[in-house]
Amino acid sequence: MAVVSRPDAGLPRAGRAQLAAALRDATYEVLPFKTAEDKVLADVPTDVALTVTTTEAKGLGPTVDLAVRLTAAGYRAAPHLAARLVRDRAHLADLVAQLREAGVDRVFVIGGDAAEPAGDFTDALGLLEALDEMGRPFSTVGIGGYPEGHGSIADELVERALEAKAEHATQVITQLCFDAATTVRWARTAYERGVTLPVRVGIPGAISRQKLIRVSAGLGLGQSARFLKKQQNMFWRFFLPGGYSPDKLIQQLTPAFGVPGSGLEGLHVFTFNELDTTEAWRQRWLARLP
Repeated sequence: MAVVSRPDAGLPRAGRAQLAAALRDATYEVLPFKTAEDKVLADVPTDVALTVTTTEAKGLGPTVDLAVRLTAAGYRAAPHLAARLVRDRAHLADLVAQLREAGVDRVFVIGGDAAEPAGDFTDALGLLEALDEMGRPFSTVGIGGYPEGHGSIADELVERALEAKAEHATQVITQLCFDAATTVRWARTAYERGVTLPVRVGIPGAISRQKLIRVSAGLGLGQSARFLKKQQNMFWRFFLPGGYSPDKLIQQLTPAFGVPGSGLEGLHVFTFNELDTTEAWRQRWLARLP
């Protein structure tokens, strides 16, 4: 896979230190496919925290099961809890009990893309409020941020929802955005509107185009179509000779890390389960940074 020979060249000293900290503390997102657990165990150090996605086609079961197994293996794994797939409060209580019994102490709460809710919960806010009423059973609660908008929900509604959800959460993880200036501008606006939670910027891992095709097919046609609708400028970037490297995006984001009022304090890597190349990419950066 082709990468820039010295992607850290030209970064100021302060920026290099901030980036090194962000890369050391980066989190990885994995898809709950059959081979995911073996790939994590083979390629990812246990000090890298993980999130496990939920797909509409597979439901919550594989997500929760994988998060439980990875936690037992020594990882900090947070399942995506998609509100529209949770039937009712009893179902939520069962999920919480299963996770807490397994030692899972973090979750990422989303609304989910199911066309129709499975029951009582129609959005992430309702599920977050229910978790609060249960005594806030998780120490780390992530919510989603949308620098380029949601695709099917008006921007103002998305931002008002973020403000409402923020008081029930501990961090924001953004969706993929390939324009660093857009992400920085969105984060500053959110901060000015009172969302002062730490923001983890969602970036792609080092991904081959062949792998992306396979993962996209595995998501199912409906899920992939909605994903493409929300990330209209995404897929073509991966269809470069050899695949995609996030080096340029990292370079452009670095000056904003740790700047007061920016909110940007970490990285969240969408690996598409290409964990070996993504971890090798992260280690190459760390080897060059203080």
